Amino acid sequence: MHQIRLTCPIGELLLVAQPEHLLGVWFADQSGIPAWATVAAPNPELPLLRQTALQLEQYFAGVRQRFDLPLDLSRGSAFEQAVWGALAGIAPGQLCSYLDIARAIGRPRAARAVGGALGRNPIGIVLPCHRVLGSKGQLTGYTGGVARKQALLDLEARWAAA
Repeated sequence: MHQIRLTCPIGELLLVAQPEHLLGVWFADQSGIPAWATVAAPNPELPLLRQTALQLEQYFAGVRQRFDLPLDLSRGSAFEQAVWGALAGIAPGQLCSYLDIARAIGRPRAARAVGGALGRNPIGIVLPCHRVLGSKGQLTGYTGGVARKQALLDLEARWAAA
């Protein structure tokens, strides 16, 4: 397992990968980063980490709206994997609710559990849990902080306006 740190406009990111799959993208200062991620060996030469960093830089520069990276979500439960997989279908500039995700995965009564799974999303930004809002459209918890969630939504809103 390998890691690099990437400075972006809203903070430092910790990127963790194996040679073939991306395992995680977290804000370096957020709580709840798994211990296995923090002890991964630094390796700025790993091609997948370099590609991930490049795509994130392009995202923040406004030239990339979708990510094309091989992901490994196997550390999550079947439910979490379903929730995280549903995130990939939320287009840039589109917003949805926890209930929308619950319905999309065939578990319409599991909106609260969806929130828990989103809080454990190991591949933030790439799997856009920041595009999920509360039932009344309010910004709710985000592991990187609500201010970062708003910054990501503002960035994506600029794409929609262009």
